[in-house]
Amino acid sequence: MAAYLIVDVDDLLQQFLQRGISVDLQEMAVGLRGSAALAAGLIGPDKLKAVAVADWNQYRGQNPSFSPNTRRIFQTAGYELFDMPHRASLADSLIMHYFSFDPEPVDELILATTSADLVPLVQRVRTTRNARIRLWGSENVLEGTPFAGDIIFQPLESLLGIQTKNVAVYIDFENIAISLTEQGYTVNLDHLIERFVVQAKAHGQLVKMAAYAPWGQRGSLPPLVDSTGREVADEAPSRLMLANIDPVFNLPGKNSADMRIARDVITDAGHVDAADVFVMATGDRDFNQVLNSLRARGKQVIVWSVRGSTSRQIENNPGVTMEYIEDFTNLQTHQSWSAASATADHDATAFTPSQWSSVIVQMDRLAVQRGTEAIPSDELVSQLQKVGAVVSQPRGEELVLQAISLGILKALPGGSGNVRLDGMHPIVEKTRLITSRIVVRVQRTLQVRGWEYVNYGFLLKGLAMDRDLDRPGCNYSDQWRSDWIDCLVREQVLVRELIPHRHNPDDLVPVIKMNPNFEVQVTDDALHDEAQSFDWEGMTLTALDRIEPDTADMARRVVVSVEQFTSFRGFSWCPLGSLHKRLLAFDTGSSFQRSVEYLIANDAAEVNEYPNPQSDFFTKGISLNLASAICRQVLADRDAFIRLLLTLYERNMVISDQSVRQLETERTWDLDLWFSVMESENVLNAVPGRPGQYSLFRTHHTVNLVADARRERPGSLR
Repeated sequence: MAAYLIVDVDDLLQQFLQRGISVDLQEMAVGLRGSAALAAGLIGPDKLKAVAVADWNQYRGQNPSFSPNTRRIFQTAGYELFDMPHRASLADSLIMHYFSFDPEPVDELILATTSADLVPLVQRVRTTRNARIRLWGSENVLEGTPFAGDIIFQPLESLLGIQTKNVAVYIDFENIAISLTEQGYTVNLDHLIERFVVQAKAHGQLVKMAAYAPWGQRGSLPPLVDSTGREVADEAPSRLMLANIDPVFNLPGKNSADMRIARDVITDAGHVDAADVFVMATGDRDFNQVLNSLRARGKQVIVWSVRGSTSRQIENNPGVTMEYIEDFTNLQTHQSWSAASATADHDATAFTPSQWSSVIVQMDRLAVQRGTEAIPSDELVSQLQKVGAVVSQPRGEELVLQAISLGILKALPGGSGNVRLDGMHPIVEKTRLITSRIVVRVQRTLQVRGWEYVNYGFLLKGLAMDRDLDRPGCNYSDQWRSDWIDCLVREQVLVRELIPHRHNPDDLVPVIKMNPNFEVQVTDDALHDEAQSFDWEGMTLTALDRIEPDTADMARRVVVSVEQFTSFRGFSWCPLGSLHKRLLAFDTGSSFQRSVEYLIANDAAEVNEYPNPQSDFFTKGISLNLASAICRQVLADRDAFIRLLLTLYERNMVISDQSVRQLETERTWDLDLWFSVMESENVLNAVPGRPGQYSLFRTHHTVNLVADARRERPGSLR
């Protein structure tokens, strides 16, 4: 009689790990083999062919989740070890190695797995007419298959008598974060979440996990970073929820957290279906009574804490199992994190506001007020408290110390207690750039346009076109821009207010103003660049071509597009938003905005609020002054180019840049620009399959106007 037991070791152990089931490998190996022999009706396990399949290299001690003796345990339990590092060919390899050369058909085939990788064995192994095939696993992977009715499925846990303990975890996150910071560790939230979950599952089935802290209370927690080094305190609740950890809010302060956690623990422990294992992540001695209460109820109690920040009462409690967070995590110290940050690619990730932003903005503010870059650290801490960046002096001191460790701040020698910003640090450099660009844009808009405030949406759109912000990790979405504006509002650089909409007073719209108490410090380059935007009066298009060719080209597109829209529809203006959307593909940075400002400065265009016949509200639009020199020049060039196209069309010649050059010998055209303009305005259409060749839309409104005008001048080709 041929009987086989195939144990998928990799799959079973991974399943146990994910479900938080602790098993004795020796008992499992012996139990599976004995149960298989009994199920097959053999007189003893020696008559059974037991095969343990795994990628055995991973059990040589490199993986801390598995015993380094796994290989030896299965070997001494009477299994033949089959090494299979590539699961894709698992079934084929087993068939080739065992079943292809076995002269006897199989009477009993038992598969211990919860993976579908072994399913092909059911179809391909040669069996006797009365053979039985069994599947032992946590779930029946053959259910729903055509041969599911021929398979005997048995839950593995019931066969082995495994009883899983339920685990509940309560994390005093504020206490843990502060304790780690005090011991010199950087609180890597991603890593901490991952290791907390793994460590909890090592004790059984995880049924509850909650983290208590003043979530959303600015400055109440030490800086929390992700694995890239980005500060993510604002994202902490959502990241916890993604890991099935409930973020429970409590007010800042020790007593608030203690009472909330103690109440939840005692309440949960009193339920009839309460967890068997209670894990509390804290080092606070005030929880000692709660721990004793759990022990009195017969619960297993485990405490996660930080060495050096744990109450001796808890450490000396004989009914408590201590597990130190440093032992099951790989958190870096501030110094090692700073060294890693110095060599890391800071441009690879999104650069969003953080607690470091508060340090940098407030340092620059104090530097302007004092007229020196050297600021006493205690004065910086007071300033951070004043703007609400930290909730207390100890939190402020910790933040300053971490900023020094990361190299954002430099402690000046001589024991003066003074610090200064490292202007070359990438975080400082980018923060100053972003702050400067936002402040300058708000300030200049208010000064030049004479407005009392800047509309929030207008500011977002303006920043989106700011080419100086086109850096890796910057200016990639409205959310990014909104986050930075909100950051400067929190830092009391800007002021945000809600005011009635001027066309619909029942609606409130957000606007931005400068904080009158904030002394602006921006770079000379920023001021010069912004001032350039408003120094175009009297500048010809030819002169603009030399300074800002992208802006000059966009100005031509704007004039052509607006004139075509207004003449065809009989309107006096074109919706500005629709125009921008139409030309967005050609907008390099801020070229659209700057071109409109250039046209306005030279009295070639006007932007205004116009009554919209399709809406009860006014619409922002742009109109052209066709009598201006710029509009006359652009439209004359457009008409001349269309006359060239008409000549090629009438002579039945291919329309291409080469044909235009052959026809036009007196003038040099920017053919890339004008072919692009004609195509975007639907005057020309690309010929499919013939790159660089176009067909003329002869009945196009503008083409007809030019053709009619040309007929009035007999003998003229152009």
